[in-house]
Amino acid sequence: MNRLPRHTLLSLLLATTAGCAVGPDFRRPATPEAQRYLAIELPEQTTSTPGLAGDAQRLVPGQEVPSQWWRAFGSPALDELVAAALNANPDLQAAEAALRAARETAAAQRGAFWPAIDAGMNTTREKVAEPDAVPYTLHTSQVTVSYVPDVFGGNRRQVEAMTAEVDVQRFEREAVYMTLVANVVNTAIEEASLRAQIAATRDLIDLSTRLLDVTRRQHRVGEVGGADVAAQEAALAQAQAALPPLEKQLAEQRNRLAVLCGRLPSDQPTQHFELEALSLPLELPLSVPSRLVEQRPDIRAAEAQLHAASAQIGVATAARLPSITLSATLGSSAPKVSQLFRSGGGFWNVGADLLQPIFNGGALRHQQRAAEAAYDQAAAQYRSTVLTAFQDTADTLQAIVSDADTLRAASTAEAAARRSLGMARRQRELGAATQAELILAQQTWQEAALALVEARASRYTNTVALYQALGGWWQAPTTSGAAQ
Repeated sequence: MNRLPRHTLLSLLLATTAGCAVGPDFRRPATPEAQRYLAIELPEQTTSTPGLAGDAQRLVPGQEVPSQWWRAFGSPALDELVAAALNANPDLQAAEAALRAARETAAAQRGAFWPAIDAGMNTTREKVAEPDAVPYTLHTSQVTVSYVPDVFGGNRRQVEAMTAEVDVQRFEREAVYMTLVANVVNTAIEEASLRAQIAATRDLIDLSTRLLDVTRRQHRVGEVGGADVAAQEAALAQAQAALPPLEKQLAEQRNRLAVLCGRLPSDQPTQHFELEALSLPLELPLSVPSRLVEQRPDIRAAEAQLHAASAQIGVATAARLPSITLSATLGSSAPKVSQLFRSGGGFWNVGADLLQPIFNGGALRHQQRAAEAAYDQAAAQYRSTVLTAFQDTADTLQAIVSDADTLRAASTAEAAARRSLGMARRQRELGAATQAELILAQQTWQEAALALVEARASRYTNTVALYQALGGWWQAPTTSGAAQ
């Protein structure tokens, strides 16, 4: 039988190695064909209300989220705080370290495409089991080259899976980035809201204190009874009791801002926030639904997980097929180190091993089936992530429209409660209203004032939620200088 020339064998080996890898080739999931986020048509703009945060917001279809969307609130203090958080937040730093680790792991796996070359030096002291044998020393030095051709593409699929894991870590890093920015902005807005609620509560305490002084004077001259004084004292105590919880919540938000910026709570940021210092963005981006799967880092991470699961099917399939190991060794042995590599002491060998799994108790078959099931799991998780993303966006859009109407109603209610309180005070001074009616008017105004503050803050937080639901701006550089 004629033997093939060496160059022909080499060509066949290379051709086999460069062949198609076993397992499915990954295909990106189809993009949802939805034309809109909600089942109903959105108005071109929200309702407007006179006063703070009452401007109408207009949705701009097809517009992308701005690169540094937090600047739309017009607060230099907020810009500084976001930059500080991006530079020092430990969660973001941990995500970046995880990304670096994934990249190095993938790079290490690519090393399997190359031969492994090892050098060794061995010294032994030996004696033959004979009566007159003399012990002797033997020095051996050798270089070993081994190579496993990737005939069926198992290593290629493993590299593919690890490259997909790099994408997973990259998108998870961007999700942490996006969530961090949103948390900083929302916490600043909550701080501003609490300051406004505290101010309204203190105004009510001052009013209740003045009314108590008036009631006590009236009691001293016999115009009102002791029950009226006690009722006003109770109203003042109730207003005072509402203040500590608000101050507690404000302190918690300040602590949270410090931690988001990578600081201890005792080292709080110098920035302070008031609702009056924040501008409500009047034009809001509304990217087309088909773009959502490209913009949301959680969707991109789920897609990368699906890609990795697809590649693992190929890895499990290749493990059931034959593998070839080529090896060669070149070395020398001598009784003295100085005599190594002299003629007469050298040796070499060349070998090839073929390994075909025959029986493993069904382990390899079940591993392949497990990889296929893991792919189905990743596919279902991807679909769930997409559905959740569309739900987030739809909920946020509805909140933007509805909460603008809520602000209008809250503003009307607060104005009416303030007028009612003023009339109740005048009527009480004239004796035409009871103390109970005056206290009820005070409580109604307090509830309306706090509801108005919360309605105003919701306009800001809903805007943040829309930026986040649409994917924010996650194509960010490293944290250092990311917000510059």
